Amino acid sequence: MSLTATPNGDRVQIAIFGRRNAGKSSVINAVTGQQLAIVSDVKGTTTDPVYKAMEILPIGPCMFIDTPGLDDEGALGRMRVEKAIEVLNRTDIAMLVLDVSRLTKQELESGRGMGAEEEQILAMIEEKKLPYVIVLNQADKLSGEELTHRRQCIMAKNGTVPVCAVSTVQNMGLDALKDALVMLAPDTDLKLHILGDLVEKDDVVLLVVPVDSAAPKGRLIMPQQQVIRDLLDNQAVSVVTQVPSLAMTLDLLKGRVRMVITDSQAFGEVSRIVPQDIPLTSFSILFARHKGNLQALVEGVTAVDRLKDGDRVLIAEAVRTAASVTISGQ
Repeated sequence: MSLTATPNGDRVQIAIFGRRNAGKSSVINAVTGQQLAIVSDVKGTTTDPVYKAMEILPIGPCMFIDTPGLDDEGALGRMRVEKAIEVLNRTDIAMLVLDVSRLTKQELESGRGMGAEEEQILAMIEEKKLPYVIVLNQADKLSGEELTHRRQCIMAKNGTVPVCAVSTVQNMGLDALKDALVMLAPDTDLKLHILGDLVEKDDVVLLVVPVDSAAPKGRLIMPQQQVIRDLLDNQAVSVVTQVPSLAMTLDLLKGRVRMVITDSQAFGEVSRIVPQDIPLTSFSILFARHKGNLQALVEGVTAVDRLKDGDRVLIAEAVRTAASVTISGQ
């Protein structure tokens, strides 16, 4: 599983709107620190919504959606704008990008301090009750005094909405923009934790992580990272070892291990080492349970009939019985 292999539905969907050449793609690239979107001085470079999976700390996995310019022209342009608007149906956070250096006096004095296209998309965003941030791009093209004046005008007309002035050329204001995105991100604490109902404070959970030719160099795969983070969030203790060191680690932690978690491909070998009284599961099983499709993946396993969330013993029994079941997605 690659760094960006988290299912799209589990990612925070961040959609970027704005006129052609407002710098939407440049803002995406600057925020993520990667060249994810095509940047060009030619208007209309982004002709269809472009989806790119990425991760921003501390939000976690995100899906950035770069949309066509709201001022696209002609019959084809109107179709592109419609596609951009459709993106709102799958958006968690909206970013409205303005080229602050090109705003006219008339636009600054208008109802929202911006052009008609931006006002229209904001009305749609607000109708859907989506959180959003206004990004004043190209801030390096203005003097400090003029930039402050324009930002204050827009802030005064948009209530408590975050208004961030940025320059992708000078890497200015990007930290403030990231902070705004973090503030607007959905409350992940409302979602089911991966292990939150299976462990208690100070429980010791042993992670058996094979390191072989198939393992990514220099890092853990995403499920392993997420499980460790979830254990930390729940004040449990995670201990990481490899299969050859498993028996020794269990001996050192005798009587302390609450649960053992391993990769699907190592499950058979690990199950022969871990004592029957210690619950054993795999990262794949945990994430299937987390997403609500565990029963479908282990259909036919007798213990599933008695499986209830939070029952460590039955989960372990179901997983042990299902050791021969092939679980994809790891």
